[in-house]
Amino acid sequence: MKVKTQSKKVNKAWLNDHVNDPYVKLAKKEGYRARAAYKLKEIDEELKLIKPGHVIVDLGSTPGAWSQYVRRKLAPEGAASGELQGAIIALDLLPMDPIEGVEFILGDFREPSVSEQLTKLLNGRVVDIVVSDMAPNLSGIESADAARISHLVELAVEFAQSHMKKDGALVVKVFHGSGYSQLVKLFKDTFKVVKPMKPKASRSNSSENFIVGLGLKVGGV
Repeated sequence: MKVKTQSKKVNKAWLNDHVNDPYVKLAKKEGYRARAAYKLKEIDEELKLIKPGHVIVDLGSTPGAWSQYVRRKLAPEGAASGELQGAIIALDLLPMDPIEGVEFILGDFREPSVSEQLTKLLNGRVVDIVVSDMAPNLSGIESADAARISHLVELAVEFAQSHMKKDGALVVKVFHGSGYSQLVKLFKDTFKVVKPMKPKASRSNSSENFIVGLGLKVGGV
């Protein structure tokens, strides 16, 4: 019974923090599906990544906040609908409600058949920016979780090397802990400029972090 009581207290505390979170309130006000939009917004505004005319691939897109942000960046005057200057392809293993102008693939990026669908949908277009908010279901076993996280990041890097412009950028979500330093090394081996970032919208008590790679050393289209 103590465990259940503790769990209820933790859930109540989390819910209270979530409801009072300024980014949650801002997301509701500005029409974003999740507070995560502001993580990408901060990264983009600091590094000036996303520009009209770009082809953007959003990996691990559901519920769609990152795609919403990108869509507004590619639209005249930041509109959430109407004209779009560029292209957005989103992918997730969970369904995503439609976003005007965003092409969506339902599937697991770890499956070769799904990455083939993505390649087919690109139809020869070269990608400017790849953003990945992909994260595995964490088991709590550090070594196993680190391996799952690393695998997703490695797949995103491989995709960028095959489909992205040489001067493009890759943004991935990672977690501090086992395997983190190896992922930073992978980025340093792959990209000319590497920037680990912790946006203000990423909760301070979370091990979540982001790595941005700018300009491919190896690969690129």
